[in-house]
Amino acid sequence: MVEAMLRGWRAQQAARGLRADTAGYRERLVRRFQAFTNEFPWQWQPAHVDEWTLTLTAERHLAPATIRGYQTDLRLFSEYLTDARYGWAAACQEAFGTFPVPICHEWNTITHLNDYEGSPEARPLSREELQRFLDYADDQVERAVKAGRKGALAAYRDATMFKVIYGWGLRRTETAKLDLTDWGRNPAAAEFGRYGMLHVRYGKAVRGQPPRRRNVCSVMGWAVDAVEDYVDNIRPRFGVVDHPALWVTERGGRIKPAEINARFVTYRDALRLPGELSPHSLRHSYVTHLTEDGIDRRFLQEQVGHRCDTSTAIYTHVSGDFMNAALRRALGPALGAPAGRTEERADGTQA
Repeated sequence: MVEAMLRGWRAQQAARGLRADTAGYRERLVRRFQAFTNEFPWQWQPAHVDEWTLTLTAERHLAPATIRGYQTDLRLFSEYLTDARYGWAAACQEAFGTFPVPICHEWNTITHLNDYEGSPEARPLSREELQRFLDYADDQVERAVKAGRKGALAAYRDATMFKVIYGWGLRRTETAKLDLTDWGRNPAAAEFGRYGMLHVRYGKAVRGQPPRRRNVCSVMGWAVDAVEDYVDNIRPRFGVVDHPALWVTERGGRIKPAEINARFVTYRDALRLPGELSPHSLRHSYVTHLTEDGIDRRFLQEQVGHRCDTSTAIYTHVSGDFMNAALRRALGPALGAPAGRTEERADGTQA
């Protein structure tokens, strides 16, 4: 009966156009839940979900977003079993004298309770923090040149690298493994020339699968200018023309993710920025700031390579000013005032 239920669920998902690997992942999750409960699906109760979630939280220390994803997949299977149109309740009642019931509900599943649910070390930088960080990285180049010290090329490389992490919303490993040939033209953004599109070959993989590839459209002209200047004028001075890597070291190798982290921490601590900030915070900042700028969420989801929108939502931590502006735009039509209307304050500034 259990195998028949799972076959039917796979068929339902295929009919909805879902990929086979998605259905397979969900099936494995259901089997793990069954092994945890040691009960058949028609014997499952909401209390089983409570105990399972407690294990995921207290023993495995999974992130809220991960647990929510597990609960969502389990709820989908439960809803399939209890849908009268598929007849499983009647079949179980006839065969076993009991029937499956809904096991996931609003009281035992995780919902979005906070604006920001990601781990603290990956929170986005504010725009002011970001500007301070990038300015400081640029200053290190000038200081090294004025002092006649070795390391000016590396400082320039690192300053550009942080701009690329933010400007294209990349992870550390994705950044470290970039090659020169990963840049390409985008007919929809011809003004960026050969840097209109970035092909990310080593995106975060789903467990048991190869790295996921994606194309990231260039959207920040100043970041494109920084990359072009680095590639044309700085990288050749490292003396490793034949090396494929975008980010090369003074010894002729490829920079490693740990080195990216070490340089970020050095700059962060020098600026006395919060210790929870990490290179991944730049990726979060990319999503947050573009959201504040009105960029479509679906576009951002594709840009950063998230499989589902809930992951992108976790990356978003918009500022209070953005929320206030959005509120005024929403209230404007209701109050009979244009959304963009301004009023003059007593000090002569515009509100």
